[in-house]
Amino acid sequence: MLVKIWRFITLTLVALALTMESAHVLELPQKIHYEAQMYSAVNTTLYRYFAIIGGAYQVGSIVFAAVLVVLVRKRSPSFGWTVAGALCMLLAFGVWLAVVEPVNMKISEVLQAAPASVPGVWSRLRYRWEYGHAAGFVVQLFGLCALLLSVLVETPKDGGGPAASAEVYRQLSAK
Repeated sequence: MLVKIWRFITLTLVALALTMESAHVLELPQKIHYEAQMYSAVNTTLYRYFAIIGGAYQVGSIVFAAVLVVLVRKRSPSFGWTVAGALCMLLAFGVWLAVVEPVNMKISEVLQAAPASVPGVWSRLRYRWEYGHAAGFVVQLFGLCALLLSVLVETPKDGGGPAASAEVYRQLSAK
């Protein structure tokens, strides 16, 4: 039962983390053509909670996926898919740290030192920031798919039929 609960929480956190990157990808085609002032205004005001809440989703998904790897270590082939999913989540965070966060830090520095120059800095760094998020989205999507496959490889091909469903209901009711 612990593995099922842990999987549920892990999949939920991974899905929520993916929503942050998905939003960036969906916005990219429009935002990439914004004038410098508009792009700067949007990027310096809109994403505050993406960093706070999205960061918690991202780090939580990595931690929960890592613990899930330990919990399913004796389950093959589920273990391999779980490892792949956890590594993808870690890699996505690495992409964010290496590609996106340096842009965030530069913008933060410029906001402190020379706020009027922020639009120009955003214009120069926008492709790195936007495509860094797009790369993170792809890696996180692969991570979610791997974690979903880790569940599916343990699901009986026929679903277990009505008898299996009744047994699951009895087990849940007994707790």
